[in-house]
Amino acid sequence: MKPAFEDMSLQIPAATAEPEDYTGEDGLLYCGKCRTPKEAYFPADKVALFGRDRHPAECDCQRAQRMEREAAEQQRKHRDKVEELKRLGFTDPAMREWTFANDNGRNPQMKTARFYVEHWEDMKAGNIGYLLWGSVGTGKSYLAGCIANALMEQEISVKMTNFAAVLNDLAATFEGRNEYISKLCRYPLLILDDFGMERGTEYGLEQVYNVIDSRYRSEKPLIVTTNLSLDELNNPPDTAHKRIYDRVTEMCTPVCCSGVNFRREKAQEKMERLKKLMND
Repeated sequence: MKPAFEDMSLQIPAATAEPEDYTGEDGLLYCGKCRTPKEAYFPADKVALFGRDRHPAECDCQRAQRMEREAAEQQRKHRDKVEELKRLGFTDPAMREWTFANDNGRNPQMKTARFYVEHWEDMKAGNIGYLLWGSVGTGKSYLAGCIANALMEQEISVKMTNFAAVLNDLAATFEGRNEYISKLCRYPLLILDDFGMERGTEYGLEQVYNVIDSRYRSEKPLIVTTNLSLDELNNPPDTAHKRIYDRVTEMCTPVCCSGVNFRREKAQEKMERLKKLMND
């Protein structure tokens, strides 16, 4: 039986010559476009092994074309990954538009949201979350969505949902309840929107506590948005709410969203446009 290396010369292709290519003074084939070698010599101690003295090499323009193809493929894979993360991470497709790029620049807490993304590794390591609280329409959900979108663009998995959706899912999957909650806790970042707006039944409160407590024990960061004030969170009406609120306030650093009521502004703008149309 012949040693495998005896057939190596048959497996090494020769460099492909184009009409404009030429042979240089060193005996190698050169690209006629970029004037760089399309061949390279084997080291002297390898010539006998491979049965020839040279092998194909990338010229500068071939290398540039390869890198361009690889970059395009990487970009395609990145877009596909981000698309999948957003499909799984958002309960409402409209949340995809809640980005820093679409910000109108009028929310004073936006720099706090940017800070969270810029220091994500520290936030994750320290298990630090945000409690975005304030009046209705002050942009709390939008801030949380900006954080979620920015992290997903970095291919970091985020889940942004609310307890109304969570409770509906739990009711529909009684036997798989533990696995459902475990799945929520596997996300590097979990965002619970409109906290405190869910049904206050005994069953509902128990499930809310299970989700919050499981997230707490997972030692992963949590972001919560709520219309509840800090005073309401610190002075719950009963024991069931207290054990939930205590967990949230321990996990999440309070950020007061005190901007104008953007929803009311939009409603006023629509009213003014309607008046103008009617007058016209």
